[in-house]
Amino acid sequence: MPKAVERIESHIWRRELAELTKLAVPVVLSELGWMAQGVVDTIMVGRLGPAAIGAVAVGNAVFYTPSLFGVGLQLGLDTLVSQAQGRKDYDECHRWLAQGIYLAIFITPPLMILAALASFAFVRVGITPSVAIPGAAYLRVLVWSLFPLLVYSAARRYLQGVGEVRVITLVYVAANLLNWGGNWVLIYGHWGFPAMGVRGSALSTVIARISMGVFLMLFAWRYERKRGHPLFKHWARPQIDRIKQLCRLGLPAAGQILLEVGAWNTATLSAGWLSPVAVATHQIAINYASITYMVPLGISAAAAVSVGHAIGAGDEAKARRAGWFCLGLGTAFMLLAAVVFVVAPKPLIELFTNDPRVLAVGPSLLWIAAAFQIFDGIQTVCTGALRGLGETRTPMIANFIGYWILGLPLGLILCFVLKWGIYGTWIGLTLALIIISLLLLRRWRHSSSRLNLASASSEALETL
Repeated sequence: MPKAVERIESHIWRRELAELTKLAVPVVLSELGWMAQGVVDTIMVGRLGPAAIGAVAVGNAVFYTPSLFGVGLQLGLDTLVSQAQGRKDYDECHRWLAQGIYLAIFITPPLMILAALASFAFVRVGITPSVAIPGAAYLRVLVWSLFPLLVYSAARRYLQGVGEVRVITLVYVAANLLNWGGNWVLIYGHWGFPAMGVRGSALSTVIARISMGVFLMLFAWRYERKRGHPLFKHWARPQIDRIKQLCRLGLPAAGQILLEVGAWNTATLSAGWLSPVAVATHQIAINYASITYMVPLGISAAAAVSVGHAIGAGDEAKARRAGWFCLGLGTAFMLLAAVVFVVAPKPLIELFTNDPRVLAVGPSLLWIAAAFQIFDGIQTVCTGALRGLGETRTPMIANFIGYWILGLPLGLILCFVLKWGIYGTWIGLTLALIIISLLLLRRWRHSSSRLNLASASSEALETL
């Protein structure tokens, strides 16, 4: 290859990697901010004891299943908005945001009812009463954060799709500071407020999420007004065909999230059947695994947007490069995270609690988490890259096979039949992540190879 061509290609790779990093870093920070809300709640109730930590764990586990299903239904906005932006069809971007908001309005009531009803079943399904009773109270307050969370989700996916991501990070930082202060006031009864315990933590989160939805929509309006494309001047009415199209893309993505989160929530519930110490230890370890997961999840969102922009612009080769760049970034980070989990498990656990019973069990769970970090990163980024292409069914099928056919049944057998306890559950879930990552990596390789062939064919036609 001539040196001039090599220099041109090297310049293209460096430029695209810089663009991708500029997009990915704020999105990663936003995902960490999302995760930080649950971590803040867990840390702030920590002084109330293991049962309070377990209550927050169980309440969040049940809340996130229907709420993330709702968020998943809106994931089609990644594909539709980013591809419209790639075509420079800005009015189309506005129309898709409107349909995302209408979808949030339609699905919020049934999801709230489902989560609220689930709170009354905690004791009946065998969760320890000292965890189940405050956990149910926590959940019945937290459900009121669902609609603002879905409004925030739609606005966020829109802003990501048009390339405005920094404000998302700023909003999350402000919301977490608000949540931290609200926890301090409402849990322990400062500044004349009553001490509400875990219910105060939930109320603080509701207030923080309302602020997130309001401020992100206000920024979207301000951004589009400055661009000369007023967001609400021609606000679209509900369009059933568009909402159906959004659901066709979003439903498999929502199903994939439901399968994944449902598997981990089943692990949380199974820990609740063991003991308060087991569920507290599981919650601390899963918080760390979830924190590291947020980084490839943010890179996954950046992959969806970058691939979507390139597809919308008709640049298949750039779409392929974007996907592989993101896979490299996500894998590298998860390798570093695995090293930290192996080297310093005890100090990490001590950030949450000094309970000797938790400290005896926690490090081993972090070592198991270290074993699946790279696989978790691969499957997460592949999911986003495929979503940029408009392909959402394959991740759902892979998660069903990995978690519900193989990993989770094995984990429960190891936990309860062979008496390995919470370790057995985590070993089964590790197997699931290995299988899912291999399936999705194979699918991305196949899809990206087709992109490469399409790009080569286009170049050949141009030369004729």
